[in-house]
This record gives sequence, structure tokens and C-alpha cells, in this order.
Amino acid sequence: MAASGSFITFAKGWIRIAILLIITSSAFGQAARVFSLAQASTQAPSNAPLTLTLQDAMQRAKANNPQFQAALTELGLAQQDRVQGRAALLPSVNYNMEYLYTQGNGAHSDAPIFIANNAVHEYVAQGDVHQVLSPGTVAEYRRSGAALAVAKAKSEIAARGLLVTVVEAYYAHVVAQRKYATAQLAASEAQRFLEISQKLEKGGEVAHSDVIKAQIQYNQQQRDLQEAQLEMNKSRLQLAVLLFPNFNENFAVVDDLRLPAPLPTFEEVQAAASKQNPDLRAAVATLQEANQAVVVARSGLLPSISVDYFYGMDASRFATRSDGLGNLGNSASVTLQLPIWAWGANRSKVRQADLRRQQARVELSFAQRQLVANLRSFYNELQAARSELELLSQSAEMAAESLRLTTLRYQAGEATVLEVVDAQNTATQARNAYDDGQVRFRVAQANLQTLTGTF
Repeated sequence: MAASGSFITFAKGWIRIAILLIITSSAFGQAARVFSLAQASTQAPSNAPLTLTLQDAMQRAKANNPQFQAALTELGLAQQDRVQGRAALLPSVNYNMEYLYTQGNGAHSDAPIFIANNAVHEYVAQGDVHQVLSPGTVAEYRRSGAALAVAKAKSEIAARGLLVTVVEAYYAHVVAQRKYATAQLAASEAQRFLEISQKLEKGGEVAHSDVIKAQIQYNQQQRDLQEAQLEMNKSRLQLAVLLFPNFNENFAVVDDLRLPAPLPTFEEVQAAASKQNPDLRAAVATLQEANQAVVVARSGLLPSISVDYFYGMDASRFATRSDGLGNLGNSASVTLQLPIWAWGANRSKVRQADLRRQQARVELSFAQRQLVANLRSFYNELQAARSELELLSQSAEMAAESLRLTTLRYQAGEATVLEVVDAQNTATQARNAYDDGQVRFRVAQANLQTLTGTF
């Protein structure tokens, strides 16, 4: 009985321990689930829109624009051509292994029946240091350097052109948002004026025709509001295509349009263009590339020398030693190649290269003239946009004040309904014109910077 009682006590103790372990593990599991849920909620993506500045938009456009990426690809290819051109100037090292079998003459099995090979069984295993000496290799290396300069200039042209595209799309969306807000304000003002005319009609102060005119104005503003919303959505879609690889529309842009700082002088802009214009650099480098291409083509009419140094084995047994003698040795060969007759192909290549050089000269001259004309045209455009911005700003402020005063005069019976409607339309047009003027300045600035770089 005492033994059975001890067993029962022992069993009860183990049962208590098991229950405690189950409760503890359940508590730890619940805590782990709570922690994982909290961590998941912390790491869950937010639905807040991504806020982008112009610089952010530019970086995203560079990563996703196919034309700019194509320019970078061409630059990478030109860099590899430069590496290959440099490698052609240096000796190359190769390892050759070869087994040659020739039919024996029957009487002497070790002697081949053909003169072409040295033995019935011939093993060749040797290293080869090879070098070609030709004027064409040096010219080709210089041509690859000029081509690399062209690719660098064109990649910069693509980057500056992309800046204009991004500026146009970015600020088109900013102004579309502004115009939507202006349309909302105009619709609110039209509704307020409609209510004022209705109250004055009830008091017998104005005719019913004023209410009809106010209603027509209100309907027009509602249509303009819908059109402004449509334009805002279209500009958002165009910007999304330009910036995001997965077509994300959940973003917001920073409205940094304001009166710009004074412009640099034309002499400063001209100096910057002469040093930092990629179109001119590309034209100059293209001419240099064409000059070297002529040298490469002419080298086909000149002799070339190739030098080979071999070290290894060329024996009837695949071994470093055979019959007590060493099989390892070295040899060298120098080959002089003289072009004699190629049916005019080499001279035709020279004529082709010379034609390309003449075209490159014409393009360089045109690029120089075009730079002067574009520089003056873009600067004049920027200067006009800058000077007009102050006038547009004043007009927007005065139009808003005129609308306020005209509405008060109408309430006092001193103005007609047509004056109020005209003041409303003028205020809306002045606000939109000021916004368009700011975009015009930014685009004109970006166009000028395609020639000068940032200033």
C-alpha cells in the first residue's frame, strides 16, 4: 500500500509538471504570434503616396528611360572597343596542343608516307607568343579612343535631353494640379455668385436674366472643372510611364514653382557653352574618329609584320624526354606580308573612309553654326519668359482683386452681371496664364542647359 501511494504521488507530480509545460508553451506561442503580428504590421507597406522632387523624378527617369539606357549601352560598347584596341597593340599568349597522324611507308613504320608531317605519330604541345606590327593597329586604337569620346558626348546629350522631357512632364503635372485647384475655386465663386443673384432677384433688386446668366456661368465652370480633372489625370499617367517600371500612380510631386533668380549674362552663358557643349564635343570627336578610320584603311595598302615565338614540344612521343634526349625546345618565326592585289578592295576602303571624313567635317561646321543660333534663340526665350513672369504675377493678383471689388459693386447695385462674369473669367485666365508662364520658364531653362550644362 505504501508503495502504491508513493507511485500515485509520483504520478501526480509528473502530471503537474506536464500541465505547467503545456501552459508555458501555450503562453510562449501566443506571445510569439503577437510579436510576429506586431512586426508584420510594422513592416507592412504604407498606402501613403510617394513624394517626388524634380531630382527624384530625374533619377527614376534615367533608370527607366529606354533612349537614355541605349545611350549608356553604346558608351559601354565603346569602352569595350577601347579595351580590345589596346589589347591588339600588346603580345598575345596562347597554348596549342595537337596530335598529327600520317600513314607510314610500310617498310619503315616510323617514316611517314607524306612529306607534310615529321613522323607517323607527331605530338605538338607548345606556347605561342604572337605579336602583329602594323600601322593599322595603332590607328585602330586611336580610332577607338575617338569613338569612346563620341559615345561619352552622346550619353551626355541623352541625359540633357531627358532632363527637358522630365521637366516638361513633371511641371505639366504640377500646373495641371494648380489648374484643377483654380477650376475648383472658379466653380465655388460661380456658385456663390449664383446664390447672390438669386437672393437679389427675390428682393426685387435684379432681373431674372441675371440669374440665368449666373446659372450659365456656373454650368460652364462645372464643365471646366471636369476638363481640369481630366487633364490632371492624363498628366499623372504620362509622368508615371516616364518614372516607374511597374506603372505606379500612387505618388505626389513637390510644387516648387516660384519666381526664379536673375539670369546670368549672355557672355557667361556663351562661355559655358563653348566649354560644356556635348553636341560640339561629339562633332569634334566624330571628325577625329573619321581621321583615324582613314589611317586604318590606308594601312591595308602597307606591309605588316607578325612575330611568333614558340616553346614546347614537337616530337613523335608525348613526353618531355625520349631516347635519352629532351623534347622541349623553342622556335621563332617572322612573317612579312605585302599586299599585292585585292581587286581594288583596299583602295575602295580608303575612299569610303575619306567620304566619311568629309561628311564629319560638314557636320562639325554645321554643329558650330547651330550652336551659335540655338544659344541665342534659347537665351532670348528664357529672358522673355523670365521678364513676363513678373507681369503675369501682377496680372493674377490684380485680377483676383478686380473680381472681389466687382462682386461687391454688383451686390451694391453698381455693376452688371456681365461685369461680374467677365471678372470671373479674367481671374481664372490670369491664374492659368501665370502657371503656364512658370512652366514655360522652366522648360526654356532646361533647353538652354542642354547647351551649357547647369548654371
